[in-house]
Amino acid sequence: MQLKYRNREWSRARCAGMTLIEVLIALVVFSIGLLGLAGLQTLSLRFNTSAYYRTQATALAYGLADRMRANREGAINGSYTADFDDPPPDCDPAADDGGTPADDLAAWRNALACQLPLGTGAVASNDNVFTITVQWDDSHGVEDPMDFEFTTGL
Repeated sequence: MQLKYRNREWSRARCAGMTLIEVLIALVVFSIGLLGLAGLQTLSLRFNTSAYYRTQATALAYGLADRMRANREGAINGSYTADFDDPPPDCDPAADDGGTPADDLAAWRNALACQLPLGTGAVASNDNVFTITVQWDDSHGVEDPMDFEFTTGL
């Protein structure tokens, strides 16, 4: 019996550090998993922000189209046309909401500047068909700006 007892002691001494190595390996695997989750969360936030900006651009373009439909005569006369060459305004939260075509266009461009990063817009017309284009900076390191184009007839 003495021999069996000594063999058990020898086998325990031989495997004494094995659990520490297993814990370290598990810790490395766990930390790699956490890094992957952090990267996934970062991408999710970026795509969520992009979707929010696209939603804002869509709502603002449809809002201007509704203003143009409300003042059809002014829209047909070309009072709502705007170009990207016009400098975008700085965001002024206390700006007027509009009323005349010039005020509507200024209020729309102000809303673009306030709600979108480097937001600007243009309106072009061709035989009572209007194209409203909204551009903003959603680059995340890419050179090209994002844009949303909406075409409507009055």
